[in-house]
Amino acid sequence: MMFNFLIYLFIFVFGLICGSFLNCVIYRLALPSFSLKNLGGLKGRSYCPHCKHILNWRDLIPIFSFLILKGKCRYCSQKISWQYPLVELATGILFVLVIHYTFSNFLFSIFYFLISCFLIIIFVYDLKHYIIPDKVIYPAIGIAFFYRLFEICLSAEALAKAENLGFGILPSLFFLAIIIFSREKWLGFGDFKLAILMGLFLGWPKILVALFLAFFIGAIIGIELIILGKKTLKSEIPFGPFLVSGTFLAMFFGQKLIDTYLNLFLLK
Repeated sequence: MMFNFLIYLFIFVFGLICGSFLNCVIYRLALPSFSLKNLGGLKGRSYCPHCKHILNWRDLIPIFSFLILKGKCRYCSQKISWQYPLVELATGILFVLVIHYTFSNFLFSIFYFLISCFLIIIFVYDLKHYIIPDKVIYPAIGIAFFYRLFEICLSAEALAKAENLGFGILPSLFFLAIIIFSREKWLGFGDFKLAILMGLFLGWPKILVALFLAFFIGAIIGIELIILGKKTLKSEIPFGPFLVSGTFLAMFFGQKLIDTYLNLFLLK
């Protein structure tokens, strides 16, 4: 019991550190110099986005620095966005959930860690800038595709896994149809690419759970924003965060939701 607790604690702290790095990526992703190739744009020490002062190690302790500094920069006293501690905390929690559900498979855990990091970046960046950057989505799709291909090659049930992968990608064509029909007014090509990533990552039938949850959560929040007067029917709302939320929910609870649905409606 104590050993498991220490593992979870280590993974949580590791997730906090990774979350801090993801915040750096999210901020610098919008800079013209940013490139995932050779990690261009990530070189150099972290600095305050307001006063550009180089941050000390005391300013970079995940969550704790934010709390100790009371959410303000040590050097210019400008407010620090809540994005930073929330991303760190979310990454830590997600990493613990990943290790909890995939503890017996180290390679699978690493794959889940990587894709989770890409999804977190997409969630925050699309929420802030209303775009899913190709610099992030293409590497994520590449990693997911080659991992699944590697998995198929090593599996004794290669045909079944290949079919699972194919059916997982299929729903993305529904997104493509919506994009073409609406001329990108309802969804963008970034959402189509994200749907491909979701299919590669989740497979069939979890991809259906993720899409259902994404549309359901999106509809609820959209209606709420309209009622509160913060959005109108013509307002643009980024759909990427809802797709990412649906992906995480389906990743951890998808099979349970599928089993519950089958038991309630199909197996009576």
